[in-house]
Amino acid sequence: MRYWWVNQNQTYRQEIAGGYLWSPKRKSGNRRNPFYEFMREVAPGDVVFSFCDTRIPAIGIVSGYCRESPKPTEFGNAGTNWSQIGWKVDVRWRELQHQVRPKDHLKLLQSEVGALYSPLSANGNGKQAVYLTTVSPTLAGHLFALIGREANQTRETAEAVSHAERSTPSPERDIEEWEERLEVQIELDTQITDTDRQALVMARRGQGQFRSNVRQVERACRITKVERHEHLVASHMQPWRDSSHEQRLDGENGLLLTPSIDHLFDKGFISFEDTGRLIISPVADKPSLERMGISCSKLVNVGSFSEGQREYLGYHRDNVLRMAKQVQPLHGGPLGRPRGQSQEPYNPKT
Repeated sequence: MRYWWVNQNQTYRQEIAGGYLWSPKRKSGNRRNPFYEFMREVAPGDVVFSFCDTRIPAIGIVSGYCRESPKPTEFGNAGTNWSQIGWKVDVRWRELQHQVRPKDHLKLLQSEVGALYSPLSANGNGKQAVYLTTVSPTLAGHLFALIGREANQTRETAEAVSHAERSTPSPERDIEEWEERLEVQIELDTQITDTDRQALVMARRGQGQFRSNVRQVERACRITKVERHEHLVASHMQPWRDSSHEQRLDGENGLLLTPSIDHLFDKGFISFEDTGRLIISPVADKPSLERMGISCSKLVNVGSFSEGQREYLGYHRDNVLRMAKQVQPLHGGPLGRPRGQSQEPYNPKT
């Protein structure tokens, strides 16, 4: 179990009522934000403290892994500069009768505030630049003691989260609805020719011109080695929903995969390093992967990729691959930086 803190001044009402957390993927200028990246680390059974208007008014239990999701419509004008596709995590919230004001307990919490990823500044105020961040077991213990019975009951419930809840993926109908809306926009766009419109719509399903373009780059499934094209699906590395019209038809943005492997790749249970090494998500069910043709017990390398493919694969690893705690490539060292840390120095004023 891990502990988290979320600052919800703008979206408290919507997220508590809806039973979730939602954040953009990046901050302005498409730069990484560690407090958005933390969304990809939470796991079922983790505990989240909600902070709003100087108090902790709710505490929640994470009930699903992070997934892509459109910006909630109920946010309205909140976050007008946020991207339309972000990260979503399901949370079972409990609003508290006994709401604690951390600023009133600075003597107790003093050693836990003011650090780089701390949710509170040295004077006990919430940090405006922070959305979701980690909470040390020490700070969590202080908060449980201050809140009392309600918090302890929540912790006991979190500890009892079943294996089935941990392994069952969250519903993703919201992404399907978002793609359907994008498809409708394409069909209604009079600036697009009929031929291009048909190609773009069919590309969402891995058919038509996109499939033909991928066949110029790929000849077989990278995992199963199946070559018969009637048994293969053209799968986008950078998802159709996140791509420009040009990228939606770019053959280097695709792989030919058998249907079961396409499912695993599309849902972020597997990905690839630029070198061709297979990456297995730490949230994937290993016995199921074995039955679907993925070896989880030995190193798998599917061969090299072109420069264009490597760029799209980078997007897939950063935006589709499901992660919890820290992602490790199969039988390899850590993939990139530690989770939650940016490649660039973090400046909360940017």
